[in-house]
Amino acid sequence: MAQDAQGHHLSGATDEAVTLYDQAVRAFNLVHGDAVGQFDDARQVAPEFAMAHLAKAWVFAVANDPGLMAQAAKLVDAARLLTLNEREQAHLAALACLMQGQRAAAVTVLDRHLMRYPFDIVAHQAAALMDGFLGRFHWVRDRSARALPLWSNNQSGYGTLLALHAFGAEEAGDYARAEDESRAAADLEPLSFWPHHTVAHVMEMTGRPEDGLGWMAARQALWSGPGHLNQVHIWWHKALFHLELGQYEEARALYDGPIRASQRALALSLTNATALLWRLDLLGCDIGDRWQEQADFWQGHADGKCLVFADIHAAMAELRSGQEALTERRLAAMRETAASGLEAAGLYRTVGIPIVEGLTAFHRHAYDEAVELLLPVRCDLWQIGGSYAQRDVVNWTLAEAAVRAGHRDIALSLTHERLASRPRSAPNRRFLRHAEAIAH
Repeated sequence: MAQDAQGHHLSGATDEAVTLYDQAVRAFNLVHGDAVGQFDDARQVAPEFAMAHLAKAWVFAVANDPGLMAQAAKLVDAARLLTLNEREQAHLAALACLMQGQRAAAVTVLDRHLMRYPFDIVAHQAAALMDGFLGRFHWVRDRSARALPLWSNNQSGYGTLLALHAFGAEEAGDYARAEDESRAAADLEPLSFWPHHTVAHVMEMTGRPEDGLGWMAARQALWSGPGHLNQVHIWWHKALFHLELGQYEEARALYDGPIRASQRALALSLTNATALLWRLDLLGCDIGDRWQEQADFWQGHADGKCLVFADIHAAMAELRSGQEALTERRLAAMRETAASGLEAAGLYRTVGIPIVEGLTAFHRHAYDEAVELLLPVRCDLWQIGGSYAQRDVVNWTLAEAAVRAGHRDIALSLTHERLASRPRSAPNRRFLRHAEAIAH
């Protein structure tokens, strides 16, 4: 029976189809290349190739975009009609959970599966991406740690697994290890998104913006080519470094240039430009008509039930483009989800809705109300997923709302907390100046 690059048996495959499949898996792992097209090529060569259907479904499903989720569901339905071995049945079971909105249950299936099949790099990446939007990066670290001792560093996919472990370590605050492992993974897989991304995170979280810009400049040719499907996120990190240095015009120029050019019509891609514009807006930069374009991009990519993280960003664009009615409709959909039996109901009810209501209050200059809504949920932000750096846009908003509301004690407390880890940060120093200027 045909086997993939990690030695797993593949139902319904031919040698030619397996070659195409392995190329597609590698593209998926690196976030570089046309994984979808290569999975399609494999399916065309071998129409009953189960993993070509299932792996393509994962590519669509982990994007957390309503339109792509519908396409993933069609692939899952097609896979049900094929002959599946035990490993493939586990993938189908996990995908079936995800199609029903049960993200945590899908991860549970893959977590157990990876104890039996620790070389399943498709499952490793799918589980890691889902955990990322459950706020459980420590699971990414621990799951990878279980498997790494069983791999050899010359085994196909090892660089990806090491990079996933590094990102989990970074989000758990183990910055030195995360940087060391990411640099090693970058040597093994120079085109991979993951190690470039994680080193950027380390430098963001440890207050090293100059080092971050240097790292990106030295390797820009490796992460910014047309085959890099998530380069927009690395450009976003570069913009954050400029913000940290007080170089706001440089950050805005990145929005107008490579960020705008490389974003894709997918929820997780659109969050980058939106979050950057929101930060620039808070800093008092002239945004012009950029918000309208961003709001237009968001239409159809966040539905109030798929992903809280996406809904928060979509609401930012709607509000700042002057389309509050769209945000009110979004809140209605979120409240409907909160009252449902979906897995995400509790998250929408306790965290998602208060954040969007808080953003709405901020937009309306109701800063006291914004503080009242955002302050209680700040310790639960991890539940919306995304990284510390991504979620920080909510904390920025809260700090700025406290300043504008004249809450000196809250503003100073939040600012001193921020300065403890990044004392040279220009936005943090700005928060401090404005907080100290509030009358006693």
